[in-house]
Amino acid sequence: MKLSMRARHIVEGYSFIAPWIIGFFFFMAIPLGRSFYYSLNDLKPTKMGLEATYVGLKNYREAFTTDIHFAPLLMETMTDMLTQVPLILIFAMFSAILLNRKAYGRTFFRGVFFLPVIIASGAALRKLMEQGVATLPIFYQFDLYRQLNNFIPEEVLDPLLQYADALTLVMWDSGVQILIFLAALQTISPTLYEAAKIDGATEWEVFWKITFPMLIPMIFVNTLYSIVNSFTKPDNGVMNHLLNVVFVSNKYAYGSAIGWLYFMFIFIILGFVFLIFRRGLAD
Repeated sequence: MKLSMRARHIVEGYSFIAPWIIGFFFFMAIPLGRSFYYSLNDLKPTKMGLEATYVGLKNYREAFTTDIHFAPLLMETMTDMLTQVPLILIFAMFSAILLNRKAYGRTFFRGVFFLPVIIASGAALRKLMEQGVATLPIFYQFDLYRQLNNFIPEEVLDPLLQYADALTLVMWDSGVQILIFLAALQTISPTLYEAAKIDGATEWEVFWKITFPMLIPMIFVNTLYSIVNSFTKPDNGVMNHLLNVVFVSNKYAYGSAIGWLYFMFIFIILGFVFLIFRRGLAD
């Protein structure tokens, strides 16, 4: 039976995601279902294991009425995401454009930008941040803060220094995005740039008329990846609070509840971003 072009694309797409679907049902579906079941119950350890008593949405209400940490940490996480994700996208895009140019040693610099993805992740990143490597102490060690404060008000200087500290993490978190933008840039036909130069287009016009529109699908992919990465980083306040609730306080039911609340919060954010880009790509 001969398949249509659309049918072949559908089969190819599902063949790519088939390993994830199989892995999900074999390794993730049951734990997710049990965690949701736990979130609706009160768990007590017994000799036979955990004894569940149905309490409905009590644990979910407790997250916003009793827990004094969850809501502020959720807002802090949202604020960090809104500030860091645009910086990561801008830095990754222009870094990819520079690394895509023919220059001596560009392969080395591509590796340099991707190296933090391998080294500074998980427990290693947590240890590095505890040692203060994600900050720029130069402003305080050499009395630059006081000298800058003579010209810049403190209420303006402090946020600026916080953004300067954030640039370190932005560079660390941009490795994957740079590679994705590089792959997208290498798919753009050189004839488009040649035609634009023949018509007298400037570099600025070439970027906004050719490069940027061609990168929009990958901007969408990188935005989703950056948002998920921002919500699951080792320094994420909600994630650390969840780990303390489960593994320190041993509140498994409540930990499951705030885990599902956090999941729904992330899902809503990703859905909102998806709708924005879908309308933009459709236009």
